[in-house]
Amino acid sequence: MENKKVAIITGASRGIGEQTAVKFAANGYCCTLVGRSKDDLQRVEKSISDRYGMEVVCCDGDLGDSGFLKEIIHCTMEKWGRIDVLVNNAAWRTIETMRTISPDTWNKTISVCLTAPAFLAKYCAAEMEKLKIGGTIINISSIMSKRAGGNSPAYIACKGGIDSLTRELAIAYGRNNIRVIGVNPGYINTEMSQDYTDPQGKNLSSEMSGYMVNATPLGRGGYPEELAEVIYWLSSPAASFITGTTITVDGGFSSNLNDYLLKKKQFPEEF
Repeated sequence: MENKKVAIITGASRGIGEQTAVKFAANGYCCTLVGRSKDDLQRVEKSISDRYGMEVVCCDGDLGDSGFLKEIIHCTMEKWGRIDVLVNNAAWRTIETMRTISPDTWNKTISVCLTAPAFLAKYCAAEMEKLKIGGTIINISSIMSKRAGGNSPAYIACKGGIDSLTRELAIAYGRNNIRVIGVNPGYINTEMSQDYTDPQGKNLSSEMSGYMVNATPLGRGGYPEELAEVIYWLSSPAASFITGTTITVDGGFSSNLNDYLLKKKQFPEEF
């Protein structure tokens, strides 16, 4: 395996994680796929094997379990003896306000979305340091780390924490050539963006995504494949002097003050 690089990708059973695994495999990486559903992970494994012939290890379990985090590292090292890239992509959250969230829900969200990325980074970096091979850790954050929606307080807190953690890890491990970068996506077409409802259970996701699209200069949501391209590029030698920062991938949403329906009312011939 000396000529094969290895990537660990959490939340790899669907969406951004799945497409990221496919991108790394397409470029010759062996991958450890991490997720909750064994069946979904095996589906991704088969797709990668059929298309690219690359080896995959599937690790299904709960990222809130500290023992499972060590198992991920053990399985990867036992199989390939190295780790070159960690992509902390997995997330879990509920849709509710601070008025109703319970301590148990808060703690579970923090455990999966902040504690797990922190300690997976710690364990991966330790192996990278032992082998003196350097490496890259990519933390998937969100534009919601700076633009809260009022509907997922623990998740928002985690994303703010991930941005800060990215800077801290970059300082801690940089002298061993371990780069740490955050990626802040905007609205991306995934299953996780389709679970917004009103009190009667009516799905509001299309209305919410419609607002995001109307306020996005490029006029659309992003796709998991586009995030995968950014993640892979950041892990490559082409990005070798980037660390300790976050990259926003939101079609320009964060730079815009108001949606384009309002702009059209003011300047109907220009927008």
